[in-house]
Amino acid sequence: MTGHTSTPENQRRIVVAGGGPAAHRFADAMHTRGLEGWHVTVLTEEAHVPYDRVTLSKALTDVDYDLTLGDMSMWEHDALELRTGERVVKINPDAKSVETAAGNTYAYDHLVVATGSDAAQLPFPGGELAHVYRTLDDVWAINKAIAELTEKLGRTVKTVTIGGGLLGLEAAAGTMELGAQATVINGSRWLMNAQLDEGAGQALGRLVTAKGLEVLTGTYPAEVLSDDDGQVTGVLMKDGRVIPADMVIASIGIRPRDELFRETEGTVDGPTAGKEQLFELGKKGGVVINDHCATPVPGIWAIGEVANFDGMCLGLVAPANTMAEIVADRLHGGQATFPGFDTATKLKLSGVDVASFGDAFAKTEHSLEIVYADPARGVYQKIVTTDDAKTLLGGIFVGDATPYMSLRPLLGRELPAEPGAYLTAAGGGDAPETELPDDAILCSCNNVAAGSVRDAINGCGSCEGNAPVQELGELKTCSRAGTQCGSCVPMLKKLLEGELKKSGIEVSKALCEHFDLSRQELFDAIRVLELTSFEDILAKYGTGAGCDICKPTIASILASQNSEYVLGAGRGTLQDTNDRALANMQKDGTYSVVPRIAGGEITPKGLGVIARVAEKYGLYTKITGGQRIDMFGARLEQLPEIWKELVEAGFESGQAYGKSLRTVKSCVGSTWCRFGVQDSVAMAINLELRYRGLRSPHKLKMGVSGCARECAEARGKDVGVIATDKGWNLYVGGNGGFLPAHAQLLAQDLDDDTLIKYIDRYLMYYIRTADRLQRTARWQEELDGGLKHIEDVIIHDSLGIANDLEAAMARHIDTYQDEWAETLKDPERLRRFRSFVNAPDQKDEAIAFVPERGQIRPATNDEKGGVLIASTIPVRGQD
Repeated sequence: MTGHTSTPENQRRIVVAGGGPAAHRFADAMHTRGLEGWHVTVLTEEAHVPYDRVTLSKALTDVDYDLTLGDMSMWEHDALELRTGERVVKINPDAKSVETAAGNTYAYDHLVVATGSDAAQLPFPGGELAHVYRTLDDVWAINKAIAELTEKLGRTVKTVTIGGGLLGLEAAAGTMELGAQATVINGSRWLMNAQLDEGAGQALGRLVTAKGLEVLTGTYPAEVLSDDDGQVTGVLMKDGRVIPADMVIASIGIRPRDELFRETEGTVDGPTAGKEQLFELGKKGGVVINDHCATPVPGIWAIGEVANFDGMCLGLVAPANTMAEIVADRLHGGQATFPGFDTATKLKLSGVDVASFGDAFAKTEHSLEIVYADPARGVYQKIVTTDDAKTLLGGIFVGDATPYMSLRPLLGRELPAEPGAYLTAAGGGDAPETELPDDAILCSCNNVAAGSVRDAINGCGSCEGNAPVQELGELKTCSRAGTQCGSCVPMLKKLLEGELKKSGIEVSKALCEHFDLSRQELFDAIRVLELTSFEDILAKYGTGAGCDICKPTIASILASQNSEYVLGAGRGTLQDTNDRALANMQKDGTYSVVPRIAGGEITPKGLGVIARVAEKYGLYTKITGGQRIDMFGARLEQLPEIWKELVEAGFESGQAYGKSLRTVKSCVGSTWCRFGVQDSVAMAINLELRYRGLRSPHKLKMGVSGCARECAEARGKDVGVIATDKGWNLYVGGNGGFLPAHAQLLAQDLDDDTLIKYIDRYLMYYIRTADRLQRTARWQEELDGGLKHIEDVIIHDSLGIANDLEAAMARHIDTYQDEWAETLKDPERLRRFRSFVNAPDQKDEAIAFVPERGQIRPATNDEKGGVLIASTIPVRGQD
């Protein structure tokens, strides 16, 4: 059977064997340079479109996370074809064609082999029982297995990862996030021994151990043990110890997928005419290439992990991308050459920063090592220079990698300051400001130089009118910097702000046109001066009369600092529509009524109250995702009547209308569930009653799960709490919505008091420092240091404000008032709940409903002219 052969005769055919990141980058490079005269067919054996393996850990903890590389619209080009499920099994150099496992044949003029690598298998008994961590299907299988084992065993799953390198630690950290008890076994005396020296490796070991990961180094496994059903039970070590395990993950290295080259022979002319091996293979695998990324056979190229250059095959994204670009350049007549492997590595494991680059082991003759080590803190920083301490050769950072982004682009260049100035952990302050030369590589993944970024900032050719770029997201799109692993984004942001300032473009943090201060600056000023009115704040810091940006923002700040009635003292005019009505306005002008149901727990009597109110006022009822009951269809003037009945029955406002705590979702926990290990309902109720009414920059949602099965979906919340055998794991910064984010693990195995203390601090720090309408996930991303900064402030009190944050939360709790109960106490406050100011008893006749599924819904414009309107629907208790 023949594959795709419909390309015009004047088009040169390129076949790409493989569909990983290198293959995608090559296709993208051809697309960018122009496909006129070319036809590219990408054959990938996986069922998935090319995806990002750098962020594979995200798919381990969230199977719905989209790792797709690039814009899928690229594949719609007529000259670019992607075929999934097509594994190339044979190269026919003489016929210039490849064959696939499906029996198809594809002819080529140029063949680009990007088959990548496989995870090495464990070479001892039971090794076949181990999972590997290499592909999307691999991580999905691990995720599924942990969930199934958790349900089957009824306890925390124990995982053992064999191999303490980059991927091994990433896999182990991922299983911990899924609720497993994780152990890493590494034969070397320290972790990540290929990238870190002993001092750094030992520091990393201490840090990850403090995070709950058990680390065994300098020891080797001999067998994976299992029971008669094939269920893993442990790992037998060579010293006779048995490490208990329910799952084993192997991460002991990679093997280049070079079988296509090993099995390929071709015709040779001359004295030795006949068939012989055409390709040279490296001692440790991989096909040998030259600096053009070409093999000895004309028209056959190799890129990525299958390519052996200078005796090495590396599984890093930056050199693979560079190789792909070089081949695309060569095919378009360019002269690009491969400069060698960039071995720089930066990663974050459960909040622990690790970075290594250049000559990290100081192998250069007469090189100097400038080191700062603090074993107690788990911090290690090393810079390697030439013997005159001027030229940067490499470095290693563990625990505090903030200097990495400033130093990485300066590799091989003279440092602008003495080396010790970059050892920030030693207490000398921030790293020196660095002006990157134009030819310095800022983004190594995509080989983007600082000069290219500056060109994009000053006039992006892909933007309309070659307009300057002023937003970080736009700059990433235009320059491609920061779009892969993301580690260069802080430097990219700094470069953007610096260039804008040089151009005279102010990088404004103003809240709006009336206030030059940012929300955080305004919050601090109001707090310090104890200002309590919009008028006083405007007079001191603002101009004009205010707007719909600053008014609600200041109203929220005042509410979060003073916990006073939000509509009192003239603050009602500052609020958004929903806050003014203490209810959410719906599409037809009616409002919803949402009483608080803390933790989702409600008595039959409480359900009866809600049922009677809904029936009496003819309201539509719906159970929400936050475990509450919404009642829809109330007119503005009905709200006080409805809430009077609810408040008298013991309900209070659920504040579904406010930028405040919404709900704390929970599973039934250990009280009822046979898998529960802690009382999640009690904890959820405790948290909801503690933080109810807390006004914040955006809405807040929480979740509490009673075990690792995560039925309350706590990791999709701003604050997530998941029970363990020893206490609670605390996750922060998650949300659903348009840009969903998984919450990140902040602390493990906390007792009740410590958990609540950390949440108090976290929420108050967020309220004080976040921008207007900024969710916790985006706030954490934009903080310098991200989760590590949060950990330092919340757990280690690095800013010395922990007591102040706790005191602020205590004031909120002590002064909390139910907004609807306070409203009902004052007849003057009830005057705002009228549909028509000049006719307080008149109803809004434009509101109409139609029956549907035994309830009501808003009538459409067409239906309002019909007979099925509100007057035909019986509403008891209404005139």
